[in-house]
Amino acid sequence: MKKTTLSTLIVLASAAASSTAPAQDVAAGKTSFNKCMACHAIGEGAKNKVGPMLNGLNGRKSGTVEGYSYSEANKNSGITWDEAAFKDYIKDPKAKIPGTKMAFAGIKNEKEVNDLWAFLAQYDKDGKVK
Repeated sequence: MKKTTLSTLIVLASAAASSTAPAQDVAAGKTSFNKCMACHAIGEGAKNKVGPMLNGLNGRKSGTVEGYSYSEANKNSGITWDEAAFKDYIKDPKAKIPGTKMAFAGIKNEKEVNDLWAFLAQYDKDGKVK
């Protein structure tokens, strides 16, 4: 009886936790990426622009895209990009990495941040969708 009750509580807690997390929408993230396109590229054939190309962002150390001239602040930030680091950064880039060259006010809307991450994270280092 106790095992059944505990199992039920775990299932209910898991369901509640997952229902409060915003769903990620890749298509909406692609639309959000329009805000980034003036400075960044992603996908097959992406090249550095005013900002570095964003292929393979998930798991990449900050300041390491070949051929891009990063600020010392970015190169020395110690950040390895993952979902949590990106979401924290994109809300206020200059607060996260003081001295960054990225002149962007940030995205405050949590759903938009989640969607943008879903869009970016789908690309491997070669710009192919995983």
